[in-house]
Amino acid sequence: MTGARIDKWLFHARFYRTRALAQAAAAAGKVWRNGARVEKPAQTVLPGDILTLGKGKELLTLRILALAERRAPAQEAQALYEIVAY
Repeated sequence: MTGARIDKWLFHARFYRTRALAQAAAAAGKVWRNGARVEKPAQTVLPGDILTLGKGKELLTLRILALAERRAPAQEAQALYEIVAY
């Protein structure tokens, strides 16, 4: 099974308005994958991975359910993940 780049997945799932913002967040270490800090936007994610990212002053933890080929409307994007903790 092939995965997706973490920056693309975050953009497709609508956590960031642009892919450049998603790349910047990943490069700055503001995203964690399975408990390890992400340091490169090209890191691969797979369904079942747990992501933690900052949302304002709080942390959002989610489980990836699916990958996407494109940025979809918000309702479709919400089917790509489930929130584990907020």
